Amino acid sequence: MQELIEFLAKSLVEAPDAVQVFSKDTRRTTILKLQVAPEDMGRVIGKHGRVASAMRSLLNVAARHENRDVILEID
Repeated sequence: MQELIEFLAKSLVEAPDAVQVFSKDTRRTTILKLQVAPEDMGRVIGKHGRVASAMRSLLNVAARHENRDVILEID
């Protein structure tokens, strides 16, 4: 799942080298923290949060196969 978010973010931004994804696992939940360059923040979030919402939807579909809950935080 971490690779999925990293791939999507690098496809959206102008500075793909600045994309970092950190993962923290708890008992039933995985928390993914996405960091991008400040000038690319708008590209990752999108108008009215639509891009971020779409990324979370794809992440939730991927997480269902592993029976885990996933939270995506964008810094």
